[in-house]
Amino acid sequence: MADLVTNIGKGRHVYYAAQAQAGTGGAQLVAVVLEATGLESDDALQDYDTLAALLAGASNEQATMGRKDLPGVTVTVDDTGNAASWTAGDLVWTDATGNATGKIVICYDPTGSSADGALIPLTLHDFAVTPDGTSITASVDADGLAVSENA
Repeated sequence: MADLVTNIGKGRHVYYAAQAQAGTGGAQLVAVVLEATGLESDDALQDYDTLAALLAGASNEQATMGRKDLPGVTVTVDDTGNAASWTAGDLVWTDATGNATGKIVICYDPTGSSADGALIPLTLHDFAVTPDGTSITASVDADGLAVSENA
């Protein structure tokens, strides 16, 4: 398994991150943790167009830890390198408990309180941890969460 951009997120994730950065209409990015047990393959996960559809499949949300809004979303456009990327602050779950995790799905929420049927999965990231009551931090790579570039 790997980190990847979903099919629906390709070509859109930078736009949606910019909307979240600006807070357009209350837009934000939200992290949803998936359980390790029952986790579908990357090939299957990247095909879902909404979070509701993804969760209707074999994968389950690790709801005990809860969803997290991404703090400090920042979009960077590199005209010299012909690339655009976005990043966010680290995610912290304090006193995390529940089932073992397998992935984090980063979703675009157009209103900040949309139903799962309106949340668009943009990226998926490996996140294999077993919550044991201590704090868990998902650190964002210095290169950002997702990059679009001219190949």
